This record gives sequence, C-alpha cells and structure tokens, in this order.
Amino acid sequence: MNSIYEGQLGESQFAVKVLDKSYLSKILALQEVVCDALPNKDILQPLTEEEFLYILDGKGLLIGAFVDEEQLIAFRAVLIPEIDEEHLGYTIGLVNESDLNRVLYQEISSVHPDYRGYGLQKILAKVIMQQIETKDFDYLAATVMPYNIASLKDKFSQGFYIVGLKYAYGGKLRYVFALNLHDRLQYDAKKVTISMGDVEAQHRLLQEGFVGVAMKPLADDWVVEYQKPISK
Repeated sequence: MNSIYEGQLGESQFAVKVLDKSYLSKILALQEVVCDALPNKDILQPLTEEEFLYILDGKGLLIGAFVDEEQLIAFRAVLIPEIDEEHLGYTIGLVNESDLNRVLYQEISSVHPDYRGYGLQKILAKVIMQQIETKDFDYLAATVMPYNIASLKDKFSQGFYIVGLKYAYGGKLRYVFALNLHDRLQYDAKKVTISMGDVEAQHRLLQEGFVGVAMKPLADDWVVEYQKPISK
C-alpha cells in the first residue's frame, strides 16, 4: 500500500498509510499496548473490534504510521457517526438531521509508548485532514477527559474549542470539543480562567454561551480559558 506521508523520527524513517481491514490485528495489538501503558485507564476510551470495522467499512478513515515497513507505531481515526441521542452535534447546538449528518468525529489517536515525544499526534492530525473532503462536513467533534493534558493540547493546537462538559461512556467525564471547518470563530475580549477540576463553574459558563479556547498550567493545577464567541 502506497504511503501518503513520509518523515523522520530520530534515526528512524516512518511512512503513513491509509489502513484497511488487513491491518485490524495490528491496530488492536497497538491499542492494547497503549492502554496497558496508561497510568490512568480512564484517560482513553478504546474502540472495540466492531467499532474499528465500522470505520474500515467506509464510515470514516484510519491512517497509520509505520517504521521498518510493517511495524505499526501510531494510528489516528475519523468517524462518520450514527445519529442517536448521544450525537455530539447536539452539544454543538445543531438540531436538524441534515446538519447532524455534516458532523465528523475526530476519534481515537494512539502512539506506541516508545515513539512518544516526536509530535506524531500532530503530524497524523494534519495528514488525516488532508485526506478528508471537508466540503462534505461542517464540523469536527471530539471528546477528551479533563487533565488528559497531551490530548487536550492536541485538540487546542488544531483550533478546537470546548462546547460542553458531560458524562459519557458509562459515566466518564469528558469535554466535548468542536471545530468549525469553514468559519473561524471570533471572541469577545473578556476571558474567564477556571480550574479543569471545577466542573460546576465550567458548566455554568458553557450554559452562558462561553467556550473553552485555551489551557495553561497555573501553580499545581491546569486551567481552561473561556471566552464568548462574537455573533455575526
């Protein structure tokens, strides 16, 4: 399978390819390695074999980074979600089915522990977006656990903003992120900074129309900066 991107990781070269069902066993094996290495298992919501097959059957896209030709060291997925009561488009503020159908999920991203620190998440984010017909979608949406610093940095670096904070996946607290693919938001100058751990205050701001636009360390904590989008 032809590569869609090639680069360098230290002394190793890597190639990125679009994945198909023949790579399923490698995808599942890498996900298991990544999950086993996590100090907090709640950080990542792993996909089931059926969920990977759903994507590989044409309901999204999976790309993978390889070293030594066939060693899968990272993958990233986007998903065309089914419309149900949990659809993230509702959190964005969408109501009509025609609008919900134009939401694409930025799904799981996994990097082998031995290859962290090279910016692979960011590289794969850029590469996968180059493979998507963005004219078919209006929004990207994703969920991330508060204090999952690496994944939160990944989302903010791509221009995502927080539109919700809710319990999902059987009661796990998650930020809901959105990215408007065609219209960059402009914000009011007022900024409100709140600890990631203050769920109630963040809920209140989100209900008032604020969105989370950035994060930073403060003392021994991490905080989120909230601003209000300016209506056009």
